[in-house]
Amino acid sequence: MSRKVPYRFYLTEDQMPTQWYNLRADMKEQPDPLLNPATLEPLKEEDLYPIFCKELAHQEMDSKTRYYDIPEEILGMYKIYRPSPLIRAYNLEKELGTPAKIYYKFEGNNTSGSHKLNSAIAQAYYAKKQGLTSLTTETGAGQWGTALSEACAYFGIPLTVFMVKCSFEQKPFRKAVMQTFDADVIPSPSTTTQVGRKILEENPGTTGSLGCAISEAVEKATTTEGCRYVLGSVLNQVLLHQSIIGLEAKKAMEILEEYPDVVIGCAGGGSNLGGLISPFMRDKIVDGKDVRIVAVEPASCPSFTRGKYAYDFCDTGKVTPMAKMYTLGCSFMPSANHAGGLRYHGMSPILSKLYHDGLMEAVSYEQTAVFEAAKLFARVETILPAPESSHAIKGAIDEALRCKETGEEKTILFGLTGTGYFDMTAYSAFHDGTMKDYIPTDEELEKGFEKLPKVDK
Repeated sequence: MSRKVPYRFYLTEDQMPTQWYNLRADMKEQPDPLLNPATLEPLKEEDLYPIFCKELAHQEMDSKTRYYDIPEEILGMYKIYRPSPLIRAYNLEKELGTPAKIYYKFEGNNTSGSHKLNSAIAQAYYAKKQGLTSLTTETGAGQWGTALSEACAYFGIPLTVFMVKCSFEQKPFRKAVMQTFDADVIPSPSTTTQVGRKILEENPGTTGSLGCAISEAVEKATTTEGCRYVLGSVLNQVLLHQSIIGLEAKKAMEILEEYPDVVIGCAGGGSNLGGLISPFMRDKIVDGKDVRIVAVEPASCPSFTRGKYAYDFCDTGKVTPMAKMYTLGCSFMPSANHAGGLRYHGMSPILSKLYHDGLMEAVSYEQTAVFEAAKLFARVETILPAPESSHAIKGAIDEALRCKETGEEKTILFGLTGTGYFDMTAYSAFHDGTMKDYIPTDEELEKGFEKLPKVDK
């Protein structure tokens, strides 16, 4: 097979973007506003100050500023591990026998092992700049908790991490890495918060969810002097910071004289997917580019493909503002699948709006099929992917196989969000045959939908 581009292509340090891109500035219709759950009125920026630091609250609410300059202190830390490589998957193409060209943006070359560090650095920086004395957060698979622990250690800010209980038990070494960076790691739901105790009382033996962990982290932040809450996905501010992924990918492809026909990303809360697709979605909306955007989610937690587009709480304890999003209901408890970072009941309001308006597609897969794709990818591309990332790999493989059937020479770009070296329990379960697929029934999903808040907006 001839190679017109290198296997790995890196932008130079001077070519790395120095601004984040705010996709909302180019959306023809904005996502519906966050609502105050007490009044059902749209939130004002200052309403978020007790939860987020002020600059992040501003970024959360700002739908007009197209580009944000990245502060020099953040760029300085970015340059330790960025630009990240754009990789042509020649070996995977050959294995599949496809005429498609497959590229992936690899975000695993840092201590956190994932893309999460891109927003963690920004959020820790703004907290330090405001003079906050501590932060709280939640984590599912542990990648966000690891990334934020690393960033908080760099800026000298104490951190408490509420880690989803099933991931806490499945991935003890993630906890060890967070503790290396001096974070306090607590399995969620826990007895350390009022909302945690309530969830345990109502759901004894629960393995937890991101919604539970968010509730606990927000409670601690709002009841602790000088403390604020930070989140690794879903929020507008997070998608803003993660836009560096897509901006780098697009610039690299332009240099290589390429442009994707299809962009594919895994979808849990939306951080990686939103960051990867942002400049390509801009091209689709503003310039009319014919590019397909595909979200891939787990069949066990199918927010896009089986959820409802409605206002819902972002957490299980109902202490957060309400967002209009695709949701399974904040009371929905996902099964203990191994893609911990995708075990969230809702989806980014930005991505939800784009999906609702028909600007992107979504597909779901069972976890055994996802791990089959992960194994194939690892064998031929020599990177062990995270379970979350492997959903995008499965989507890309299926797209490439369709090209094989039709003879179309499409260019496929997907996001490889991180590595799976802390996910060996999952890989072992797959290899020894104990991994099971779980797909919630319509009746189970209906229980969550029945508890959606009644909002006439």
